[in-house]
Amino acid sequence: KDKLFTFLIFPQAKIIRQPFECRGKKSIVLAPGLSTGRYCRIETHDVNDTRSVLLRIGKDCQINDSVHIAAAESITLGDNVLIASRVFISDLNHGSYSGNHHSLPDSLCRERELSTRPIIIHDNVWLGEGVVVLPGVVIGKNSIVGANSVVTKSIPENAIVAGNPARIVKTFCLISKKWSAYVPK
Repeated sequence: KDKLFTFLIFPQAKIIRQPFECRGKKSIVLAPGLSTGRYCRIETHDVNDTRSVLLRIGKDCQINDSVHIAAAESITLGDNVLIASRVFISDLNHGSYSGNHHSLPDSLCRERELSTRPIIIHDNVWLGEGVVVLPGVVIGKNSIVGANSVVTKSIPENAIVAGNPARIVKTFCLISKKWSAYVPK
């Protein structure tokens, strides 16, 4: 059943396991080799009616069970990204809570204007179980995000981060070829 669904609906993918929900497929570009677990939800919301690509998923990405990705401006997953189960990635918020324009707290949440900031997750990134990636984040290539971390700020390449909010705990030294504890400068 899953192979037939994949072949008919997402022929460039490796396997899309059911149940799978996809909203706004016209705004999604998939490179070959995507595989998903069950209960994934991938959606785009073209708030500016641009009819452009809002979500790009690179080659050979693996997205495990119960992952939710919501794009309203731009989310890019590089090649060979590994996403564990129960991960949430979203480039949008209901309302604006920083900058010059602020949403009023007594306004209805569902009626607040969506605010967006793009997300880029570079090649060969691993997002652990239960990770949340918030709007405006860039995750550098070869980085690892520990389980249940909330990524609120960008992460350099070759780093391991963990926590809420996620902080760098290790970096990879290209000279020694070892991971070592991160010491802030």
